[in-house]
Amino acid sequence: MNADSYFEPIDDHRYQPTPHVGGAWDPDEQHFSPLGGLVVHALDRHRAAGPDDGLLLSRISYDILGRLALDTCEIRVETVRPGRTITLLEAVVTIAGRPVVRARAWYLAALDTAAVAGGPEDRPAPPESLSSWPMSEVWPGGYIASLDVRPAAPPRPGRTTAWISTPLALVAGAAVGPLASYLALVDTANGIAVRQPPTAWMFPNVDLTVHLHRQPRGRWTGLDTTVAFGPTGQGLTSTVLHDIDGPVGSAQQILTVRPLPGM
Repeated sequence: MNADSYFEPIDDHRYQPTPHVGGAWDPDEQHFSPLGGLVVHALDRHRAAGPDDGLLLSRISYDILGRLALDTCEIRVETVRPGRTITLLEAVVTIAGRPVVRARAWYLAALDTAAVAGGPEDRPAPPESLSSWPMSEVWPGGYIASLDVRPAAPPRPGRTTAWISTPLALVAGAAVGPLASYLALVDTANGIAVRQPPTAWMFPNVDLTVHLHRQPRGRWTGLDTTVAFGPTGQGLTSTVLHDIDGPVGSAQQILTVRPLPGM
């Protein structure tokens, strides 16, 4: 098995996770973050098989339907709403014959709007100026162990800004697009600003929705993350997404918050 990637391709639709995909809540399950990037890779391959329409992925929403076993993943993509300027694709991930992730992605026309472009300009200190944080002291699993995490300031409960990168390829031997590689790190957001120790409380996310107003570039995924817990078992992880040039969009994750058994 390839030691330098998160997945190995089996055929056009199936992929085998490597130990680097091991989850934070359970090392014997997959962490969703690399799988989220793999879904975008499958979407890219589906679009590459058709005409080049120049559309850009502008929103992707993942629903996590169940346990992500460390087993072969099959991803099937279909076009739900074709169009010349707006297209909607859907990807379904199955493991052991059961759907475990359903994702929908909106692609919008690429136009020259530089004359009116604008938005928040705040950005973290560049990653090259920051020190790595051993996130594996908080979380187990092969995925967390594979990361280079560089917080802009010491992580605080419910509030952290950090850069994330990895030396590993998403798919062994495959040409993976920059957006798939970028989004393969976004689900890390729920683990960088924990409000309560994961040894006492569980707060996994059941979804991830990403909106982009600009296509990210570079090898670093910037996460400016805030975590809120409500009084009735729900939580929300909200993140402003950055690349080395500034903000590129946002991500939201809804959490199910519960004490660990026996606590």
